[in-house]
Amino acid sequence: MSDDNQYQPPKVWQWQSESGGQFASINRPIAGPTHAKTLPVGKHPLQLYSLATPNGVKVNILLEELLAAGHAGAEYDAWLIKIGDGDQFGSGFVEINPNSKIPALMDYSTETPTRLFESGSILLYLAEKFGAFLPKDLKGRTETLNWLFWQMGAAPYLGGGFGHFYAYAPEKWEYPIDRFAMETKRQLDVLDRALAETTYIAGDDYTIADIAIYAWYGALAEGRLYDAGEFLSVHEYKNVQRWAASIAERPAVQRGRMVNRTFGEPAEQLHERHDASDFETRTQDKLGEV
Repeated sequence: MSDDNQYQPPKVWQWQSESGGQFASINRPIAGPTHAKTLPVGKHPLQLYSLATPNGVKVNILLEELLAAGHAGAEYDAWLIKIGDGDQFGSGFVEINPNSKIPALMDYSTETPTRLFESGSILLYLAEKFGAFLPKDLKGRTETLNWLFWQMGAAPYLGGGFGHFYAYAPEKWEYPIDRFAMETKRQLDVLDRALAETTYIAGDDYTIADIAIYAWYGALAEGRLYDAGEFLSVHEYKNVQRWAASIAERPAVQRGRMVNRTFGEPAEQLHERHDASDFETRTQDKLGEV
């Protein structure tokens, strides 16, 4: 590429127009609400506002796992936040999460309602609240949190990096795709080497770290993320494949992946979840098209 064709950054950046791509219409350099909208509140103490993206799926799965383990207090209402329509910029949502990202959760079982945002924070809060999927011994807890925070720091290179330039950018550019494909494969190798030594990522027990990592890297290993499985040769990571397959078989994981899902096969979608029976009757059938 000649110097004449290279982008020359201005001295001071200014937002002048949409940059293009699938999510350009909702990207902006300022925070805060764009419109007034009160969020609905259902019958359960836990109120989830989300969409079944990888970050959203994490909390869905944990809540379903908690219920499957007998924690009745984990019953929840899951309300759909359509990020393509800008629901996350409504005033009610921004009150819970000033960062305007899903998932967001309200816990009304506390003396004063507790707001929660950032998927890793929600996972840790729920695990501590119910005493489940987080080891109680210091060493096991620390190893679990090592991997939970690894996921929080690593996944932006997979999602906002590789995923954006490979799947969503308005044009295909070799440099960023190569750069983030290399980093994504390095991360898969990190996981594969770790999982060669343990059943689950932090040891012998299934934890919130597995749930967080599976939502991104399990989906990638299974070929469900960005349609990039062949491009990244994900079949080469045998330990990741074994781990992802074992988690995918869990009924709570299968249910969690359905919650707030509005894409893919209709049988795998549950637009809203207010009761366990909704998995059979489908809220979208009750509500009409969403």
